Amino acid sequence: MSKLIVVLSLVALLPFLCSSFSPENPLDRRILVLLDDFAIKSSHSLFFKSLQSRGFDLDFKLADDPKIALQRYGQYLYDGLILFSPTIERFGGSIDSATILDFVDSGHDLIITADSNASDIIRNIATECGVDFDEDPAAMVIDHTGYAVSDVEGDHTLIAAENFIKSDVILGSKNIEAPVLFQGIGHSLNPANSLVLKVLEASPSAYSANPKSKLTGPPSLTGSSISLVSIVQARNNARILISGSLSLFSNRFFRSGVQKAGSPTKHDKSGNEQFLTELSKWVFHERGHLKAVNVQHHKVGEADEPAIYRINDDLEYSVEIYEWSGTSWEPYVADDVQVQFYMMSPYVLKTLSNDGKGRYFSSFKVPDVYGVFQFKVEYQKLGYTSLSLSKQIPVRPFRHNEYERFIPAAYPYYGAAFSMMVGFFIFTAVHLYNK
Repeated sequence: MSKLIVVLSLVALLPFLCSSFSPENPLDRRILVLLDDFAIKSSHSLFFKSLQSRGFDLDFKLADDPKIALQRYGQYLYDGLILFSPTIERFGGSIDSATILDFVDSGHDLIITADSNASDIIRNIATECGVDFDEDPAAMVIDHTGYAVSDVEGDHTLIAAENFIKSDVILGSKNIEAPVLFQGIGHSLNPANSLVLKVLEASPSAYSANPKSKLTGPPSLTGSSISLVSIVQARNNARILISGSLSLFSNRFFRSGVQKAGSPTKHDKSGNEQFLTELSKWVFHERGHLKAVNVQHHKVGEADEPAIYRINDDLEYSVEIYEWSGTSWEPYVADDVQVQFYMMSPYVLKTLSNDGKGRYFSSFKVPDVYGVFQFKVEYQKLGYTSLSLSKQIPVRPFRHNEYERFIPAAYPYYGAAFSMMVGFFIFTAVHLYNK
């Protein structure tokens, strides 16, 4: 009887177990948060509550905890990592910079924060991700024209930044009306890395220097080349957020009013909360996440996928593409998805039509070249996960009994042959029977 009760209990729980581990849900739910101090958990609680309200399970640990680990028995314990520990000199447990980079290489997401006291290990991780923080450990971003007005005249390191990236998929469709408060260290992007993008850049009047000492030479970072917040989308679709300020995420900056120097408008609340909420949705794949399913190809007028095509066959290709909306998969609608029929180089390049319901399709003629071809879809668009689809198919020439017996282009030659035979017959008859 007891065994029967256990079995029935397991059967009753089966739907919940299936939904918990559903592969259709792209959200990274389990996130490890490494802190310099547990006080950050309360001083930055609004940002953490925003994540938890969207269904993320946050595990808070001190960065030097000797028991922390990212994986066990070859399996990762977390889907995302937040480093709110800019001053840590050495991580605890089995975590080091190589471990964190392997975590990203495995397709997981990462948020890195730094400040003017950023440690070498944080700088090294950021460098591997494609950004270089100012080498001066005491440097901060200073802006004497774009600073935030405050009651106390300061050194203009509290900046009201509003140079956002122009992308609805990264920052949402709703405009960020208020400037973002930033106080921290600036960084530049590695020009050799095409995957890193500025999300929030400094104004042309900004520069990076030690605010407590006089300049003895030109600053190493100036103007719009200074990035305050950057993002990376790796080729494996892992996403990284790099910020030069830990205070950017704090409750104080979330709740503070802001007025940019020279502007008559004073906002009751800064744009930090909206900016980081929308940006974190992108980082953790709640937006801009695509999937492709149901890839099909067949001859025109048929439904089954053939094992081989013949040159000059008419074929149809189709694929369905969906975007994760945060709660469900919705049809992705765009006019720039292309398919290649490829062998060493694309012989056919067609822009796919769509029916507005996620299905993309096109038809074309197989080129007059035989060999092993591929259907290839390489889709890369700012803010979206990249799609790389390929399907191999051989193409054969005509068989000996499939060629046309009378080719219109050869009619002159046919005529010449038959006229030669008729002429020879007439000549023979005349020669034999003419006296």
